[in-house]
Amino acid sequence: MITLDPRRTALVLIDLMDRIVANQLAPYPGSQVLAASLDLARTFRAAGAPVVAVRVERPNVAEQPPGSDLAAEVAAVADEVVVKRTIGGFHGTGLHELLRARGVDTLVFAGIATNLGVESTARAAGDHGYRLVFVEDAMTALTAEEHRASVELDFPRLGEVTAAGELQLK
Repeated sequence: MITLDPRRTALVLIDLMDRIVANQLAPYPGSQVLAASLDLARTFRAAGAPVVAVRVERPNVAEQPPGSDLAAEVAAVADEVVVKRTIGGFHGTGLHELLRARGVDTLVFAGIATNLGVESTARAAGDHGYRLVFVEDAMTALTAEEHRASVELDFPRLGEVTAAGELQLK
């Protein structure tokens, strides 16, 4: 069990957008990751911890592809929304400043794709000195192998890996 202080912790949801959630994903379908992420978001909000949703926009295009907004349920529970134009959520977004202004020093990650948006954002967060927690069953990738590589090889070097049921805010 991992116990976190809700006054110093934020949930960071990566790329839970309709067009990404609808992709063929593994080891978990996007709908399952969305549901798990929403459960986490409700828990965080009930404890007074912020929920930050990060979504991607393609740079240098006149119009974003259909489904590029956050899933409606995610937009409804997000305290803050950050738009990124790179794989990670920190570069050029103001995410670090937003988190520091709220006194956050611990980030809990969920979203899609484990080895791309989640991992890239987490690596930058580590560079900024945040404590990192990864909720393995609230993220997924394009392949199960990519997900496993991040969860089993990379994330343990960056922070703590857990399941949604093993996380509590006190």
